[in-house]
Amino acid sequence: MSTEDEHPDLAAQQTATDEPEIDRGLIEGWAARMISNPDRAYKIAFYTFTIAFLVTTLFPFYWLFMLALTPSGQFGRDSIILTPGGFDPSLLAEGDLTMGTNPGAFIDIFTTVPFHRFVFNSFLIATIGTVLVLFVASLAGYVFGRLQFRGKTPLLLTVLIVSFFPPAAFFVPLNRLFNRNFDVLAPIIADGSLYNHPSSIIIPVSALYLPLAIFILMVFYAQIPDGLEDAARVEGTTRLGALFRVIVPLSAPGVATAGVLSFITIYNEYFFSSLMTDGRPENWAPMLEGVLRFQGQYETLFNLMAASSIVAVLPIAILVIVAQEKIVSGLTQGAVKE
Repeated sequence: MSTEDEHPDLAAQQTATDEPEIDRGLIEGWAARMISNPDRAYKIAFYTFTIAFLVTTLFPFYWLFMLALTPSGQFGRDSIILTPGGFDPSLLAEGDLTMGTNPGAFIDIFTTVPFHRFVFNSFLIATIGTVLVLFVASLAGYVFGRLQFRGKTPLLLTVLIVSFFPPAAFFVPLNRLFNRNFDVLAPIIADGSLYNHPSSIIIPVSALYLPLAIFILMVFYAQIPDGLEDAARVEGTTRLGALFRVIVPLSAPGVATAGVLSFITIYNEYFFSSLMTDGRPENWAPMLEGVLRFQGQYETLFNLMAASSIVAVLPIAILVIVAQEKIVSGLTQGAVKE
């Protein structure tokens, strides 16, 4: 076969093969390869950002763990970055299983101060506050999401504005209110004052974080078909019964998301907790007060502060791990309205 009889595609391939390679630099060549293979560029970017995110978020906890294992006398002598201060693997041959570290710090936090009582206070306040938030937010979310009434948009906008108010704006009036003695509370509370009482923490904190739960539940409740609620009401239940028997169960991801976010926020709250109590565990001081108890006038027990910080985070970490599917489902489904 002569050259004139060759197929046009074969001729084009031969021409492309004969073209000289362009002399590119290192960066220009890398960019050209990424442009020619975008899937590879996406994978590299994904793994790069994922590794950077994990390092920046998890390394502080790892460093806290190393600090907690460092004995009190080793601060300032050794660098505490990748290994705890005083760490010596050769001590294992001498029978020292701790290898110079101090794992007993995780027990000392409960014997030096009643840290378990501080954690219990935060856990109980967060639990009661979450139940209160979910109950009120369910009613409000039902009204805003499923009913049409005059003034709905301005009222919803007011709720949205309140959610952005700083907590400090409410402190002075609430402090004066909660420090006043009420005769009606005297039979229940010793001096009739809400100071050093969990209500002085639960009420303002729940009110501040209620708008977020209302917006989350409102979106989910609005997606429930009217026919399901109508069928429940035909069977004899009331509107309130249809809410808690039909709509709330069908909106489980949204309820779980609102509940978990509210619990985490109230559990980590410190502003009202530190100002509405005197810092003693028997007066409902939160777990952050317990962490600060290891800071004295003449000495600061950094290893115990680090150990108590890790222990205080564990309930939240367990909750997020258990409910992570519901949280992801709730956050993604809430963005779509069908």
